[in-house]
Amino acid sequence: MNEPLSGHDGPYDAPVEIRGFTVLPEWIDYNGHMNVGFYGVVFDMALERLMADHLGLGEVQVDALGQGPYILQSHMSFLREVQQDQPLYFRFRMLDADQKRGHYFAQMLSEEDDAVCATQEALFMNVSHTTGRSVSYPDWAAMRLAQMVRDHAGLETAPQVGQSIGIRRK
Repeated sequence: MNEPLSGHDGPYDAPVEIRGFTVLPEWIDYNGHMNVGFYGVVFDMALERLMADHLGLGEVQVDALGQGPYILQSHMSFLREVQQDQPLYFRFRMLDADQKRGHYFAQMLSEEDDAVCATQEALFMNVSHTTGRSVSYPDWAAMRLAQMVRDHAGLETAPQVGQSIGIRRK
C-alpha cells in the first residue's frame, strides 16, 4: 500500500507528548506502587498511540497490511515510584530509523509535577505476520520515521540514552 493509513507527515513535535493515562488499581503491587511489569504495559500503550496517531503504524498497519512493529530490545530505568490513580503522560523522541527499524527514547512523567518517573529506550522492527520475518516499511512510513528523527535531532540527549546495565565497581 502506497498511501498512509492514518497519522500525518509532520512536522512532529519535539518531543511528541502522549497524554491521558492514569495508574489503575490492578497495576499496584504489594509494595504499594506500580508493579514493574505494568511499566512495560503502559509504555506500550503510549507507543501504540504514537504509532497510530502520528505515524499511521501499529494496529492500523497490522489490520491493513499484515505487518507491524515488534520490540526487539528495551531498557527501562525506574526513577520515581508511581502510585494508584496518578495521572501520567509520555514524551517520545525518535533517535534513529531505517527502512525496517526504529530506535526511540520515551519518558513517563507525572501530570502532577512533570517529574520523570521512568524512561524506556527501545528498538523496534517491522515484521510480516505472514512470514514472521522482517520486512521493509512502505515508503510513506519510512519517510515519516525519517522525518520524526530529523524533527527530534535537536533535542538534548537524556542521561539514560545508551546507558549500560551492570554493577558499578570502584
